[in-house]
Amino acid sequence: MTIDPEKKKKMLSYRWMIFIVLAIAYFFVYFHRTTGGAISNELQDFFGVGTASVALLASAYLYAYTLMQIPSGILTDKWGPRMCATIFVFLIAVGSILSAVSAMVGNFSLMIAGKFIIGIGAAVVYIPIMKVLAVWFRKNEFASMSGVLLLVGNVGGIAAATPMVIMMDSLGIEMTYIVLAVITAVIALLCWFFVRNHPSEKDWPSIEEIVSEETGEPIVESTSAKMGTVEALKATFSSGRKFWPLAIWFFMIYGTIMLWQASQAGAFYQNGFGFSSGDAGLMVTMVGVGMVFGCPIAGRLSDKILKSRKKVIIIGTLIYTIVWAVIWLTAGNDAVNSFAIQAAINFLFGFFGGFFVVSYAQIKELFPIAMAGTSTAALNLFPFAGGAILTTIAGFIVVNKELAEFQTLWMIAFILMVIGCICAFLSMEKADVEKAEAKKAAKEE
Repeated sequence: MTIDPEKKKKMLSYRWMIFIVLAIAYFFVYFHRTTGGAISNELQDFFGVGTASVALLASAYLYAYTLMQIPSGILTDKWGPRMCATIFVFLIAVGSILSAVSAMVGNFSLMIAGKFIIGIGAAVVYIPIMKVLAVWFRKNEFASMSGVLLLVGNVGGIAAATPMVIMMDSLGIEMTYIVLAVITAVIALLCWFFVRNHPSEKDWPSIEEIVSEETGEPIVESTSAKMGTVEALKATFSSGRKFWPLAIWFFMIYGTIMLWQASQAGAFYQNGFGFSSGDAGLMVTMVGVGMVFGCPIAGRLSDKILKSRKKVIIIGTLIYTIVWAVIWLTAGNDAVNSFAIQAAINFLFGFFGGFFVVSYAQIKELFPIAMAGTSTAALNLFPFAGGAILTTIAGFIVVNKELAEFQTLWMIAFILMVIGCICAFLSMEKADVEKAEAKKAAKEE
């Protein structure tokens, strides 16, 4: 087929505008997600609440995010990324305003409500971006672009650590959240004006048409195809090994990342190692720095070097689990009580933990693109359920912020990651499915 070169050029150029706008939105999704880990002590002092209350604040975002995963996939497939991103990014602004009000009146319950609303809004940002990547980018670009997106998100996570503490010290909690609300509302407007659901909306060729012209291969799947919600959900949850090992693995790995980065790391370093609040915040920052490098490298490894999603996930999971063993076994040990050693541990934690980004490419390739939003959202339900549940449990284990309590928590995290390793090996990627189908066909012959 012949494609107008000018239209092709415009399509391949404009998709970057869409990605940039949505990546900026995702920056603030991560920003809000990880604020609790670095400023937990500050919030306790300001509101006069205990550790369990701050843990509940962190988990409020994650519970909301978890509850909205399936709806986010359904809405993305039905309404399209443009409307979903616009409406729900604006909802983040609403939650930020409520958080500001909570600080003004000194009501911690309002802060939790604001965090919950922020979580609802943030939940319907990532899935629309995944749909955009599936519709506007080539298949062999998907994992790499996911890695770049997580890079941007983790810069947001970094900004939620030390810079967030500085911002709150300078402006106060209420003004900090008002500034965030204004910024987020502007981003919502950008989503409406620049994001488009499909190239056809601007009379441009689809990505599958471009790829077909470039490779000479026939189009086997249309990015404009639709699938019913019930059919998509049934196809996902009844797919056995195509879905469940990866889902359980994601519960374990991301749940433990949130347990550390967004909940307990700051308090652990201040109470277990005697670090200052600034140094504790820098430790959380190093997790984000590790992910800034790990996510895009994992995507590149998957797309261009190993050309396998599963192999990258297994490598990352194994090393990440070893890092958890080190955290557990050396907690409070004077031999590792130095800024440099702990910074290195946190960097490796984030670097190899960031390999989870490849799972989105893995799940996308296992199901039709017509249900990309639903299948991705179904998978995304599990990491945030893991984060919500584990941060809540942590609040009941770490009551007095004693070293023994943290050691118990880290041991639990290590055990969960051993289970995660097993699930990573049991998961399937497209090549595994194709081999199984070929083997079955050979037997039937």
